[in-house]
Amino acid sequence: MTTSTDIVLASDHHFPEDFESVLDDSSTHRSTIGCVIPAYNEEESIAAVIEGLLAQTRVPDVIHVVVNNTTDATVKIASQYAGPHELYTELGPQFTEVFVHDIGKNPDKKVGALNYGYALVEGYEYLLGVDGDTVADPRAVEFLESEAVSDTRIGGISAVYTIDDKPIKGLIGKFLIAGQRSQFAAFNMQNLLRGRNMAVLGGQLSIFSTKALRDVMRENHQSSPWVKDSEVEDSLLSLQIKSAGYLTKINPLSRAHVGGMTTLRSLDAQQVKWTYGAIELMWPGQRGDTKGQPFHPNLRLRWLENFSMLTNFFVRVAFLTLLAGSLSIHAFVFSPWWLLPPVVAVLLNLRIAMTMKERDARDVLFAVLMFPAELYMWVRISHFLRSWTRFLSRKKVDNWALQAKAERGGGNGYWAPFVIVIAVAIAVAVTWTMLPVMVQSTILWVGWPIVGIITVMQTLSMFLKLVRRQHGYKV
Repeated sequence: MTTSTDIVLASDHHFPEDFESVLDDSSTHRSTIGCVIPAYNEEESIAAVIEGLLAQTRVPDVIHVVVNNTTDATVKIASQYAGPHELYTELGPQFTEVFVHDIGKNPDKKVGALNYGYALVEGYEYLLGVDGDTVADPRAVEFLESEAVSDTRIGGISAVYTIDDKPIKGLIGKFLIAGQRSQFAAFNMQNLLRGRNMAVLGGQLSIFSTKALRDVMRENHQSSPWVKDSEVEDSLLSLQIKSAGYLTKINPLSRAHVGGMTTLRSLDAQQVKWTYGAIELMWPGQRGDTKGQPFHPNLRLRWLENFSMLTNFFVRVAFLTLLAGSLSIHAFVFSPWWLLPPVVAVLLNLRIAMTMKERDARDVLFAVLMFPAELYMWVRISHFLRSWTRFLSRKKVDNWALQAKAERGGGNGYWAPFVIVIAVAIAVAVTWTMLPVMVQSTILWVGWPIVGIITVMQTLSMFLKLVRRQHGYKV
């Protein structure tokens, strides 16, 4: 890894007796940052994560790796970095110490690890949360801290994140990572263009004001910042920070690489957990005493995302159904206007790809070939359908456990939407053949205008996004 720092173990040098004397060497006030890394089975990435933090131009004052429920060598690998470190950076000499905590079996999973870490750094001015598979760019922490200290209204700031696709192997893995990169890019750009107001301070790489966290705990009568009442702990905390009167922002300069999902099984489990948790936040009173907040400012994007997915699902299914029905009775008349929506969609996907700071040929091809992006949209639709079906069924499930199982290669539920769609398509086809021609013609006569109107509105929405100014932002 290329860094802007030289890492030297503290055992080779003499250090001041306490951290305060290090701060006293500075002529100006230096904020304090305590870093917490919740880690679960991260043996493949934890070394790069810690090295990335030690290579920062602004090194966290302390780094706590909180390992929970792990069954691999995460603790052993992380422990190689434990202890004090003296670092020489572009901003001058800095000191930090790495601690590794193995808290064993933890029923609260990531939430429990985060709260354990918070208890260790609550005396610092800022808590830097970093996922166990997130590698920060060398100046990521510097940019986050610089903005945080510039405005006391800020409760938390998230970095712009993407996935490094260079190490990815296999056709399916490359396809899924390309889709996730495009999805993340669109999400980050959407937040940047909303006044840099971040709907979700993701756990990938975000800095929190500990004062804001204490206010959240007091106002919500919580004993810790993160609560287990939500499976999207970062979304809920972001809502609470916003409700406490603070700003939740995204910094366009701070960047990080996060871990991606390279199998359909693991991607399905992750996305269903995220969407299911978001639905619970939007829908009043779903889990414990956590009230749903359907009109909260941070949930507007969530509603738009769900409405967009519903529209995408309806238009595609309705178009294919009407097309098949029209062809079956030789009533289909091609119009060049039907080419306009996919053309606009390709241009929009291409523009998203061009906004990526680290785009490559794979990102561009994913956009312009249309088929990969369309196929990935169907994958996302399956996640949308599974999330709402699971929610509306009122069946209580542990989505964290299901995601862990999927990442280990277990579970086949991700095939359910595709099987159901095929079954419904067969049933519709059989039913269609049994209808009189007059009824078939009536269905087509009513159905095509409805699909046409919705498609026009959807195309107009895509066109507005296509021509919207992006103010030079890169994601």
